[in-house]
Amino acid sequence: MTLLRTTAADPRMSQPDSLVEQLLSQMLFTSGHRAGAAEQNSWRRSLPALAADLREAGLENVEMLIEYHMPLTSKRADVVLAGVHPTTGEPSYVVIELKQWTAAYSFEDSTELVEVPGMPGGPKLNPILQVRGYCEYINDFARVLQDQPDALAGAAYLHNANDPSLLADLKTVPMTTTGRVFTGADRGKFHDFLRSRLASTGGKASADLLLNSAAAPSRQLLKVAADEVRDRSQFHLLGNQQLAVDLVLHQVDQAKKSNSKRVVIVTGGPGSGKSVIALELLGELARQGRTVLHATGSRSFTQTLRKVAGHRAPRVQKMFKYFNQFMDADANDLDVLIMDEAHRIRETSVDRYTKAALRTDRLQVDELISAARVPVFLLDEHQVVRPGEMGSLDQITAYAKSLGLDTIHVPLDAQFRCGGSAEYLDWVQRLLGLTDGEPTPWKPVPEFAVEVADTPWDLERRLAEKIDDGYSARMTAGYCWPWSDPKDGALVPDVAIDDWSRPWNTKGDRRVGDAPPSALWATQDGGFGQVGCVYTAQGFEYDWNGVILGPDILWRDGRFVTDRSANRDPDFRSVSKVSDLRFDRLVRHVYKVLLTRGMVGTVLYSTDAETRDALHRLITRNP
Repeated sequence: MTLLRTTAADPRMSQPDSLVEQLLSQMLFTSGHRAGAAEQNSWRRSLPALAADLREAGLENVEMLIEYHMPLTSKRADVVLAGVHPTTGEPSYVVIELKQWTAAYSFEDSTELVEVPGMPGGPKLNPILQVRGYCEYINDFARVLQDQPDALAGAAYLHNANDPSLLADLKTVPMTTTGRVFTGADRGKFHDFLRSRLASTGGKASADLLLNSAAAPSRQLLKVAADEVRDRSQFHLLGNQQLAVDLVLHQVDQAKKSNSKRVVIVTGGPGSGKSVIALELLGELARQGRTVLHATGSRSFTQTLRKVAGHRAPRVQKMFKYFNQFMDADANDLDVLIMDEAHRIRETSVDRYTKAALRTDRLQVDELISAARVPVFLLDEHQVVRPGEMGSLDQITAYAKSLGLDTIHVPLDAQFRCGGSAEYLDWVQRLLGLTDGEPTPWKPVPEFAVEVADTPWDLERRLAEKIDDGYSARMTAGYCWPWSDPKDGALVPDVAIDDWSRPWNTKGDRRVGDAPPSALWATQDGGFGQVGCVYTAQGFEYDWNGVILGPDILWRDGRFVTDRSANRDPDFRSVSKVSDLRFDRLVRHVYKVLLTRGMVGTVLYSTDAETRDALHRLITRNP
């Protein structure tokens, strides 16, 4: 997809105001919003300059794909030039990143980051690396380029820069075919580069090929993923985990042989190995050369998987997507789509950022099932914690049936979190009223410890002692306190209980002081200093788990009850959207998630004295 497809010969390319108006109109139609002033100025100043260079180089008939939207991502490249290679006659493409910079300097001796005088927002990525990343992504996901290793080139063009010495730091990055930089001072070299990649005969057919290309991981990317994910030694499958993997692999073979489609649903509680299965499948299918992607609805979970599974090969990180990135995916373009944490599927992918052209009533589950021949859902029905989440076994099965598709259900009966204690999981579900049977006293077992703290200081001290003993530990809480933005570069200690207070985990993607980005709170150093919420804890585990039961869940008359007035979660505010009955169920799910993050033990604390007394009666410390 592209905002505007044209050539340098188009009269609008010499009329900046007309060009900007056309782009604004197209953006409003496709995305439902207007570009900001900075982006409009960039179009007005940079695009006519590039068009003039193309005309001067004799390439006025080459196709210009302006604001090219890369497949299965929100990223856009400024311009992709589509034409014919002057030597081979094959389709040839040049990705152009346009900058108005006149100077840039290395940021704190980094080769990757630069400071640009006069530009707000802190350091910027070296544009050589930026355009190289765009080329790499297009190569990896535009299937039309799969067997065309030399079809793509890239360059950053700083057309306003006339003093190369002010940009010398950029060139500390080695330049390649897909990543190089040109300035206004070396326009002649830029023209020579363009002519070495594009013939003057135009490129309509080449543009058609790219814009109509199916979106799927390339064979090269799959090979890298296989090496990075499949061969990692920490993934060991047991029991029904291996059965689930084997069943999915069998269904992939069957779907190909019979040109059919079938839905696989894997269900299991916390720690039953769903994510291990997901990664094992990703690696094994990649090794077989199948087109496969992984998707979740959790930013924290996805970013952590990208960091862990793509540690040695960052390209692999692009195989981890979000549920809402398949709105315009072509049907069955993928062999397999693996949907981890599928209980977080939403009713619709539409949000305030969705393009106008994609604002339909289409269900998210329909988009996900459509995208692959074998859609694989891995879910835990007791982890639905937000309004609008609808990824249950019954819902997915019923929808698949409405499409005339069969489903295969694989239940996971093993338990690998909470010390492998199925007893603890059963106890938690009884305690919270999520299963049949009355709450019962906890019977200590050697493999998992359950404790009660009398104050938040006591809770934190116990966990800190575990950290000193070499364990990992985190504190979490129900959403019963305000959540402020940082002030003066520091987190605000919003979770205040008597004389104890601590901040929530960070909201954004950057560290605040020693606190890690929100998506990495559960896994990076520095996370113990904050209190995590369910949205950052879900999907993760740590050795020792501290849980603060807030005033939204109280023990009364032999059972837990919920108090809506004590909850601060903005998603729960509207009674018209979340009924009292639905709120009660969701809050119990929230605490079920929080109580089942520990691998070795859990320490509970309640802000309510009557609830603490009940917990002491129910829980005897391990001998």
